[in-house]
Amino acid sequence: MNICVLGAGSWGIALTKLLTVNEHKLTVWSVDPEEIQMLKTNCEHKTKLPGVILPGSVEFTTDIKDAMEGAELFVMAVPSPFVRVVAEKAAPYVPEGGLVVSVAKGIEESTLFRMSEIIKECIPQCKIAVLSGPSHAEEVGKLMPTTVVVGSEDKEIAKLVQDVFMTDFFRVYTSPDIIGIELGGALKNVIALAAGIADGLGCGDNAKAALITRGIVEIQALGTKMGGHAETFSGLSGIGDLIVTCASVHSRNRRAGILIGQGMKYADAMNEVKMVVEGVYSAKAAKALADKYEVDMPIVEMVNRILFEDYPASEALHGLLNRDRKKEVSNLS
Repeated sequence: MNICVLGAGSWGIALTKLLTVNEHKLTVWSVDPEEIQMLKTNCEHKTKLPGVILPGSVEFTTDIKDAMEGAELFVMAVPSPFVRVVAEKAAPYVPEGGLVVSVAKGIEESTLFRMSEIIKECIPQCKIAVLSGPSHAEEVGKLMPTTVVVGSEDKEIAKLVQDVFMTDFFRVYTSPDIIGIELGGALKNVIALAAGIADGLGCGDNAKAALITRGIVEIQALGTKMGGHAETFSGLSGIGDLIVTCASVHSRNRRAGILIGQGMKYADAMNEVKMVVEGVYSAKAAKALADKYEVDMPIVEMVNRILFEDYPASEALHGLLNRDRKKEVSNLS
């Protein structure tokens, strides 16, 4: 297929590398001329994904019309805070029924929209699928074994995307649960910040396991209230993505959390990480959704207090540990 990748960050470049394995024709777009020139010169993103060399057949451009013209599938690979502005730019060049695959993870703070909802609002003529799961760009770009899930309400669209992306080392499952997949992918970034903060405070593996376990409880409670299926949160885009983002050395959310736990302000931590920390952008939206749907999410609440109210991380940890006593599973006697 002719495929246009919108976004030349680490994830966009990793997926470009993956898609060339199946001999698709790839064009990569970025708004940044210096980034595009670097890719044209080196076939490598030396700052965001060093060591991943793209074949010479990949084209790079800052002209979104040229990038999209003739494409049969569009991969929306910009970070979540930029999905709306790029979708608006792309809208005139997506044909009726054109397929957009969203691979960003986040919730828009101003509207509380998931990424697919933003894309559908901006590009109403498109068909849409979402791709998510435990899949760090650093490993996908090196063609290391990875498993993800693609979601679409249309089974044929899900199967098409499965065929496009699947290789011997990149296994793709299908699901109709777009809501669950996107919420799992977005909310896990907030929990990963908490896991990183715990690391920065010097907590051990016990604390991290507790945050992962109780974090998926919070995500599932909100996700099912919003229409997601409980089984999805036990799958790749739920507990799978949460584990890798809380534990991996590649996780930018965990790295930022470590710095915050050590006393750094979130803006300084993001500058230090030098990449978009999705959990910071999704934290307020996650808290707003918890309030809207009346779901108790104490980890999400404490992350918000640490980020935006200068609440000491050590006191937040103490607060979580000293909440009122309760059952682990509420419906067991």
